[in-house]
Amino acid sequence: MAAIIIIPLLIVAIIGLSGYLIYRFLIYDLRCKRSVNNSLQKYNIKKTPSQIIKEYYEAKGEQISHQEIQNLEKNYRQNEPDQFLAMYDTLRESLKDKD
Repeated sequence: MAAIIIIPLLIVAIIGLSGYLIYRFLIYDLRCKRSVNNSLQKYNIKKTPSQIIKEYYEAKGEQISHQEIQNLEKNYRQNEPDQFLAMYDTLRESLKDKD
């Protein structure tokens, strides 16, 4: 008798949890990535977010690995998407100062 109630509840819980995990780790990141790319295209920026991060840290005199760049890109993309524009502005201003 209890199996009649518990089995459907377990199935619904598993489906719900897997749906949430798929959204959180796949769909949400893809939406964030599309949003950042659209913002960069809107301002006619031809560089990718990873290029912007790499050049920004090189301009600061820091060398970071490819893995660190990917981690920073994901963090900025999901939590601080405007950071890419701020870094690009800093790079652009530093190039103007050099010239």
